[in-house]
Amino acid sequence: MKPTLYLASGSPRRREILENLGYQILQLPADIDETPYSDETASAYVKRMATEKNAAALTLWHNRHTHEPEYPLLTADTTVALNEQILGKPDNTQHAAEILAALSGSTHQVLTSVCVYFNNQYQCTTQISHVTFKALSKAEISAYIDAGEPLDKAGAYGIQGLGGVFVKHLQGSFTGVMGLPVYETISLLEACGYIIPPFIMK
Repeated sequence: MKPTLYLASGSPRRREILENLGYQILQLPADIDETPYSDETASAYVKRMATEKNAAALTLWHNRHTHEPEYPLLTADTTVALNEQILGKPDNTQHAAEILAALSGSTHQVLTSVCVYFNNQYQCTTQISHVTFKALSKAEISAYIDAGEPLDKAGAYGIQGLGGVFVKHLQGSFTGVMGLPVYETISLLEACGYIIPPFIMK
């Protein structure tokens, strides 16, 4: 049987990353208010979101079961920041165009926090990548929005999809920008004493 994880995230990209590593995924809901505080930094926000999602999923678990989760409970949150300003998912196509215009020709940060609960302990970490976009024309922005990719993604683009053509330089983690940094995630699972992919040798 494959090693199993509880994933409290609706992101198909996070699920795909974990399944590609050899894990079986059991989905858990984790609905929380994701509104940033007025004075909250991007790093504080993304860590709070990952932690609160984990706590919400764990509370739901305990409401349904009398025992602890048999497998690690994993949550994550990704946000995009430009000049310390949090850029969430666009509200509409106009908002997406505004975000992409702001990212054009500049370097922004993509922060992903990962939180794992297992054996009555929490392990959390935040990975930060620096992404530089080429200068985007209005036509490129319009065509990308028409393709439908930006509207459900923080920062209005997906590096693993069509949005990857805008990325001139990446310093950090490709999978972190996708939504789940592999190195950091496996490190957390190992710190919790859980099974890591068998090809990782010590």
